[in-house]
Amino acid sequence: MTNIKVDILVWDSRNLVHIQKHLVTRLETEIAVSNFIYHERAYSGRYLLVGRSGKRILSVILDRKNTKTYYVVTARDASKKEKEKLYEIENL
Repeated sequence: MTNIKVDILVWDSRNLVHIQKHLVTRLETEIAVSNFIYHERAYSGRYLLVGRSGKRILSVILDRKNTKTYYVVTARDASKKEKEKLYEIENL
């Protein structure tokens, strides 16, 4: 697994409107990304990060722009499979 470090999240009106459709806020997304539990490669070289924002478990898809800078493609509640993997990692 590749280690990634996210220092800057790129936001625009498009991704803000998109995450709002999933009932996720910018702040929740930023918290989940800053405290992500695991990540993996996703479609088209993007990254899937799964992390906690309060009691919520979110999945965030990021597209790398340059070192430590990522564009938020989407953020949503984690799937059952993603949550199970998170619980497994947390209980190690």
